[in-house]
Amino acid sequence: MEDLTTDPEIPGREIAVAAEALYLANLMLIPGLGFVALLVLWWQQRRKAPALARGHLRQTLAASVWAGVLLVLANGLILLAGGYGAASTWVVVILYFTVCHSTLIFCGAIGLARALAGKPFRFPLIGPR
Repeated sequence: MEDLTTDPEIPGREIAVAAEALYLANLMLIPGLGFVALLVLWWQQRRKAPALARGHLRQTLAASVWAGVLLVLANGLILLAGGYGAASTWVVVILYFTVCHSTLIFCGAIGLARALAGKPFRFPLIGPR
């Protein structure tokens, strides 16, 4: 039988998990505040963290910026389509949440699982190489 326990001695694992958790908190629980906390963690650890943690920090920070850009684009599209009072507003909002937001959360959950396992993760399409 395979040993499924995780190794707590993996360098940078705790920071990687914290980065992924803050990314998900920013998307789901505390928008803005989660991003600031992630930015502070990145600033403190960007040079001294082990490679695993640096990778997760880079990925989550880049994905958070992309999430903000996508949200601004969705709002811009709403304004171009007639403003917040137009019927098309709900089409854009529903499309944004079902396509963009849920995909970002799904990838964040995978990133968190990889961080818990002590493995690297790269966000598809938007993650820096």
